[in-house]
Amino acid sequence: MHYNSGDTAWVLASSALVLFMTPGLAFFYGGMVRSKNVLGMLMQNYVAIGIVSIVWVFISYSLAFGPDIGGWGLLGNLHFFALAHPNQTIPGYSGSTIPPLVFVAFQMMFAIITPALITGATADRLRFAPFVVFVAIWSIIVYAPIAHWVFDPNGWLFKLGAEDFAGGTVVHMNAGAAGLAIAMVVGKRRGWPKEPMPPHNVPFVLLGAGILWFGWFGFNAGSALGANVLSAHAFINTNTATAAALLGWILVEKIKGGKSTTLGAASGAVAGLVAITPACGYVDLWGATIIGLAAGVICSLAVSLKFKVGLDDALDVGGVHLIGGIVGALLIGFFGTAAVSGSNGLFYGGGLALLGHQAVAVVAAGAYSFVISWILAKIIDKTMGFRVSADDELEGMDTALHAETAYELGGGFLRSLASSGSPEARIGAPQDPPLIELPGKPGERR
Repeated sequence: MHYNSGDTAWVLASSALVLFMTPGLAFFYGGMVRSKNVLGMLMQNYVAIGIVSIVWVFISYSLAFGPDIGGWGLLGNLHFFALAHPNQTIPGYSGSTIPPLVFVAFQMMFAIITPALITGATADRLRFAPFVVFVAIWSIIVYAPIAHWVFDPNGWLFKLGAEDFAGGTVVHMNAGAAGLAIAMVVGKRRGWPKEPMPPHNVPFVLLGAGILWFGWFGFNAGSALGANVLSAHAFINTNTATAAALLGWILVEKIKGGKSTTLGAASGAVAGLVAITPACGYVDLWGATIIGLAAGVICSLAVSLKFKVGLDDALDVGGVHLIGGIVGALLIGFFGTAAVSGSNGLFYGGGLALLGHQAVAVVAAGAYSFVISWILAKIIDKTMGFRVSADDELEGMDTALHAETAYELGGGFLRSLASSGSPEARIGAPQDPPLIELPGKPGERR
């Protein structure tokens, strides 16, 4: 079969961009936690790359995109287990202009970042080994089925007519619902909400948001699976919606509190990226702008709900990813236009049919993810213990779980040598300041 080299190159480049989003997410989340937990947060995100990369090529890719079991559109079989039949056309993608393995690589990056997104909801309090087990199992029993429903042409939501261009339901709603479920199982951080827990490094947050914005062009425009006009629409819509959401979020901050914050700007941008993800290939410029603005305003208001319900969603995964994904998915039903691709929504003469399909997808994906994630987290909590001990939580994840600290400023290594009595500490070790004798006060240090 002949493949288009330009399309192949674009999707491979997009795959790399999407992978880069996970380290960006690590910095985005890492800057928002307290300094004693930053490495623990980065580690959870990085280990997701390792776990899902293996699980995907051996099992979950085949479950997501393998031949449908029983024709129900619920799950693929293990025909592609361990990437068997690597050159065989993927069911439903007979007109693809890229090799199957390129599609495998591209979809793998989506599977990687989805469980990484969950970590923001449970920041500061998960044990590492149970988290590893959770991600491995969750990728198989939650992510793969939902991906099959929505992304695979034989999936039941795909055949219903529900539209999700790049993962609003499969990635963002899925992760948001799962994050809230696990947060309910493990409970609140000790001291929340009475104890202040501000971000320890806002520049990290902005750096991470910038990397996410950059990588998201591969996420969305790459989902056209070709270097074509549709990918250009997705690219422009992605940037436009993100900019509108950023402005919408900081406007809400200004109205509510009198000041716009850098943290709000970063959060608003991410909310816009989330909301435009399902819609970027189905709406025009007006639709993208309104979706982004709506996401910025609605998500900004939604993040405060956790205080009202008493659910410690530490880094607002529910408020940004769940709510943002819902906003983007449902607004396709209003702003979708066949002039770009897909079906016409309500405002473009399509009636309520598309909105109904979008609502079914939102409810089905959100409910399945929440219920199964809660059950899995509960089982792991009862058998392994999902949460760190009170002492470890007080000490911080970095030293308690990983025996490392993120910041060693002011000669920490030499001080440790000095405290151990090592002779190596004689050169360059911090010394006590000299004694200055003051009249009438022998030995007083100034």
